[in-house]
Amino acid sequence: MALNPQLLPHTPMPVPFVNEIFVLAREGVEFEVDKVPLDGGHGGEVKARGTVFLSNIRMVFVASKPVGGFVAFDMPLLFVHGEKFNQPIFFCNNISAFVEPVVPDGQPRVLYSTHTVKILFKEGGCGTFVPLFLNLIASARQYSQFAAAAQAADAATTRVDPLQASARPVDDMMRHAYVDPSDPSKIFLQQPTVESQLRRRSYHPQPPENSI
Repeated sequence: MALNPQLLPHTPMPVPFVNEIFVLAREGVEFEVDKVPLDGGHGGEVKARGTVFLSNIRMVFVASKPVGGFVAFDMPLLFVHGEKFNQPIFFCNNISAFVEPVVPDGQPRVLYSTHTVKILFKEGGCGTFVPLFLNLIASARQYSQFAAAAQAADAATTRVDPLQASARPVDDMMRHAYVDPSDPSKIFLQQPTVESQLRRRSYHPQPPENSI
């Protein structure tokens, strides 16, 4: 994850990376995340309402109103694990997951804890969002495994960069996606016209603490 990624100046939307393709935006969700430092303090829990943006690279929550120093939360798909779609009887449908932190270069991994996140669909259904989210994560993981195998065969030491998980086109996935009429998600038919050259040198997958 990365706290407060760069947003476009005139709209609450993330600045796209090179080759990033935004798939949809879902407004009216409630987002929960723990272990986030607020106003320079120790890590705490944040609850906020806002919009979730989903791309072929990452998922980004943008708050409607800032909470302390919390404005947005960036979750690369390759950093997400343990994702689960929950349908409780007395509460709204939600997605829960763990998200690994983006560890700055030169910093020890032990200083950064895994985050627990939850996306609650407070307004309408989620039959469009959930399948696309799960399919994009599966696609990113498949690409990562393929690239890792290719690197091992070449005796390469370079780690897989999630920014390159976009190599597999998502156009076909979007064309065949089921559109749930009760889901107010907005599908991107045209990408933002922004000349972006954003790169994150530390945007590499970190092994989950509880991984085998």
